Order: sequence, then structure tokens, then C-alpha cells
Amino acid sequence: MGRTAPAHIKTVRPGLKKKKGTTGAARNYVTRNQALKKLQCTLSDFRRLCILKGIYPREPKSRKKANRGSTAAASFYYSKDIAYLLHEPVLQKLREHKAFAKKLSRALGRKEDGLAKNLDSAHEGYRIDHIIKERYPVFTDAIRDLDDALSLIILFANLPSTNHVSPKVIANCARLASEWQIYVMKSRSLKHVFLSIKGIYYQAEVEGQRVTWLVPYAFTQTIPADVDFRIMLTFLELYQTLLGFVFYRLFQNINLIYPPKLDFNMDEAGAGLNALILESNQKALVADQTDTNEANTGRQTAKNVRNEIKSLISAQADAQDEEEDNEQGEQMEVDPVAETNDQVEEGLFKPYAFFLSREVTRPMLEFVIKCSGGEVGWDPILGAGSPYLESDPRITHHVIDRPQLPATTAGLPQRAFVQPQWVVDCINKSTLLPTEEYGPGKTLPPHLSPFVDDEEVRRQGGYLPQASLPSAAQGSAQTAGVDDEEEGSGEEDEDEEAVEEPAVVNKAKSEATCRPALLAAASNADDEDLLHAAEIEAEELGISHDQFQKDLKRASKEARKSKKSTLDKKAQAEPKDDDNSKMAEMLLSSKQRKLYTKMSYTKHQRAEEKRRLETKKNNLMKKQK
Repeated sequence: MGRTAPAHIKTVRPGLKKKKGTTGAARNYVTRNQALKKLQCTLSDFRRLCILKGIYPREPKSRKKANRGSTAAASFYYSKDIAYLLHEPVLQKLREHKAFAKKLSRALGRKEDGLAKNLDSAHEGYRIDHIIKERYPVFTDAIRDLDDALSLIILFANLPSTNHVSPKVIANCARLASEWQIYVMKSRSLKHVFLSIKGIYYQAEVEGQRVTWLVPYAFTQTIPADVDFRIMLTFLELYQTLLGFVFYRLFQNINLIYPPKLDFNMDEAGAGLNALILESNQKALVADQTDTNEANTGRQTAKNVRNEIKSLISAQADAQDEEEDNEQGEQMEVDPVAETNDQVEEGLFKPYAFFLSREVTRPMLEFVIKCSGGEVGWDPILGAGSPYLESDPRITHHVIDRPQLPATTAGLPQRAFVQPQWVVDCINKSTLLPTEEYGPGKTLPPHLSPFVDDEEVRRQGGYLPQASLPSAAQGSAQTAGVDDEEEGSGEEDEDEEAVEEPAVVNKAKSEATCRPALLAAASNADDEDLLHAAEIEAEELGISHDQFQKDLKRASKEARKSKKSTLDKKAQAEPKDDDNSKMAEMLLSSKQRKLYTKMSYTKHQRAEEKRRLETKKNNLMKKQK
């Protein structure tokens, strides 16, 4: 009689034992070499597929478990993503292309030119239209992904043709870039422009989404030797197809036929955007009008009749209210913000005509001005198609980039001469700025980035440049360095006046308490209105001017002392806050503590940077004085 195992001990049957590497991370992830074996393709084809389908390497929690116990360096992908690629039609087309390349090379090796020509003409490339529909099921998703697409397309449009990049690809990229500019101009969707060292940043609002792209300056591009054009051309292939879909939809939304036709003669003459011929989509307009007429001639229901009666009654009541308001003689105030918004929608430069001098950049300024509704003419040396001559009396602004006006401008009609930055700053501020600061040869105001949220920077304790502050804040910022000097001289005055008797000081305090205008002027020494009010108060009390200056000096000293004592109290309270923060930090987990340390470090770095910039600004202001 054999013994039986106790009931509390579970026995594992050999057939039910799980095999190692079939569950968990080892099953969810595959390495790149495993993916290549599974797909039966080369590394270059695998990279092309991953770029087109949007598949990228993943980082597992445990690389050792994902690699089945191995610690060798490897790239991991999701197993489901690789299984998804098995059914990709592009993969089958790549295999067919591999067989076609072998047949073509064999025919060329045997000098069978006729067979090689027939093979080349019968070969069909692959299409990625279905990939665009899979990756962007909603049109808004495609709009959100336009940033990188536009930047890459415009980059290739400015590159010279090489062995890696054919002239056909560059011409197609230039066409797409021009079509995008045409749409932004016609839809008036340009919001911000920033001239940086890297290039020109533009931002437009399309279908409720902000699209930002970078345009390089028109310089000769030097292509580095270490650039992998195979990867970039794969992205370019994807983005060209994406932009074709998006542009067709956008042009249809503004009733324009896509693609626009190109006037080759104007293009060869350097007309730029004027070489594109835009045609209105009259069929869409007629269809919309037909649908509207059919809807209007439909049968009237009782519900519609009741709604019309209610609208008539409400309109009559509103008319009566307006008559009562007119009888009372109340005047409606004009909202300047609403006027500005209407002006931006109609076009900031709508009633103005610009002329571009030969030394300025025509493509950028023409695009920016036309986006805001203005009309542009240029010097004939910049290209054909200019609607204005330099002596045209309709020109209101002459954009020039020279240290002084040339002698030829003396006989021109009355117009404003500005530098190119004036156009960009007006668009960023959404208003017409004064032209005096942007005259030829003058030092321009700082050109700040319009993509920075000043309120967010102020909330996080960052540094705000003086030009981005409101006018009242600029005045206080300008006097910051002067206040520091006054505090330094105030310390010497305190040593000299420390010998005063306590009774005199108490008397001065009581007098200052009875004079609120004096206290306000002492607290805000830079406010001329408060100083004038304090002088009037002293005259009413019969106090001489010399005595008033002494009282003001004494009150300013007391105000500085009270301010200093307040800062000392805050400094004394900081150790308690440090103790509380240390206690709270001890209660955090390891992961939360590391995150808190990073956040604290960033906060201290931002505060140190702000202090350094403010010190530098104060030193520069002292040197200017």
C-alpha cells in the first residue's frame, strides 16, 4: 500500500507545465531580429513599413524578461504591431518589387533593352492611400499632424538637387508649399510670425487647430554628408500623400478647385505665388444654393409658424426697448476689443498698399502682408507680376531695410517708410503699431516670441522682458535700478540722521500720520501725481518747500524701514516652511520624492535665471544713465 499525498499539497502534472518565454513580457514584445524573421523582409523594408504605419520601438519594464533572460542590447516592438504588419499590402508590393529588380537587372545584364523597357513600363508602384485613412480616421487628426509635414516639405523645397534628391521631388515639394501658402492667404488664418536664428516660424489656425511650421531663410544650403536621406525620403513620401488629402479638403471648404493650375511663363519670370491660377468651384456654390432654395420652398409646418410668430414678437419687443433707450438719450460705448477683432477678421492691412524695396525678402513679406488683406508691389528686380510701381500714389507703406533713405525717394508721394520688423510686429500684436520706432536706420524694439504665454511665465515665477510688460509695469521696471541706488544712499542717510532725538522722530511720525498724501508719495516715490498731491497738501497746511522736502525724505526712510522689516519677517518664517516641506517630503514615496526633487530643481533654476537677467538689466540701465 503506497502513501497518498496530503490534500493540502498540490501536484503539478508534467503536461500542464508552462513553457518558458510563452507568457508575460516575452510574449508581448519581440526584438527587431525576430520581427525581420517573421516578416521575411530586409531591414530597409522594415524601417520603411514602420515609418509608414507609425510603428516605433517600445521600452518594456524589464528588458531581461522581454528578451527571455538575455541582457544583450536590442530594440523591442509590440508583438501585435508586428502581427499587424503581416497583412499589410505594401509588404506584398515590396516583395514584388524585389522580384522585379532581379528580372530587370538580369535583362540589363543580357543587354535585352526591349525586355527591360517592357518590364519597367509594366511595373506598378505601391500606394499608401489606405495608410493615410487608417492613421487619420478624423480630419482633425490630420490637421494636428501638419506641423512636421509642412516643415519637412518646405525644407526639401529649399534644397538643391543631388544624387539622393531628384529635381522632380523638389519641384513637387515646392508646389505643395505654394499651395499651403495660397490657402493660408485666402482663409486669412495666419496668427503669429517669429523671426528666429533657425528660420521663420509661422502659426495659423486651421479648422480650430493651431498649425506651426518652420521656413528656412533663402540662403545656399550645405547638405551634411552624414544625413540618411533614405529615412527622410520615406517620411517625405508619407507627408506628400497626407498633404494631398488635406489640401483637397481645405480648398473645397473655401470653394476653390484643387490643385490650382500653374502659369509656367509667370513661374519662369519669378512671379512666385502669383503664378498659381485659382479657380472658384462654381458647382459647389450652385449645389449649395439649390439645396437652400429647396429647403426654403418646403412645406411650412405648424411648429415653424409658431416659431416665426415668437421671433416676430421678440423682435417687436427689442424695437420698443431701443426706442426707450433713444428717448432717454443713452449713448452706446464702443468696445475697442470688438473693433480690433473685426479688423483682424477683415484683414489688418486691408486698406493699405505696400511696396517692397529690392533689399528686403519678398517671399516672406508678400505672404505675410497678403495674409492680412494688404496689397503688395515690389521692385522689378525681385520678379515679375508687381501690380504697383515705386512711384504709384496709392502706396501707403514703403518697406525698406537701409540705414538711411536713398535720394531717389525724395520725389515719391507721401508714404510711411518702415523696416520689415514693423509688418511682423503688427501681426503679432493684432494692431497697427506706430511707425516712428521702425523708421530707416533706427534701433528696432526687441522682437519677442509670440508663442510665449506671459501669464503662464509670470505664474511660474519666470522672467518677463520689459517689452512684453504693460505700460504701467514697464514704468515700475524702469525704476527698479533707481530704487536700488536710492536704498544704498538711504543707508548712509540713516547713519547721519541716527543722532536725531526720539521726540523729534515721534513728532514727525505723528505729522506724517495726519498727512495721507505725504505717506502715499513716500511709498511710491516714482509717481509724479502723488508727489504733486503731497505738495498741494503741504501748501494748504502752510508748510514751506524746504520743510516739505525734509518731511518727504523722512517719510521715505520710514517706508523703506517698514518694507525691510516685512521682508525680515518673511525670511524668519521661511525656516518653518522649510521644516514643513522636509517633513512632507519624508512622507512621499521614492518615485514621488524623485519627481519632487526634479520639480524643485527646475523651480530654483528658473528663479536663479530670473535674478541673473534682472541684475543684468539693472546694470545696463545704470550705464545708460
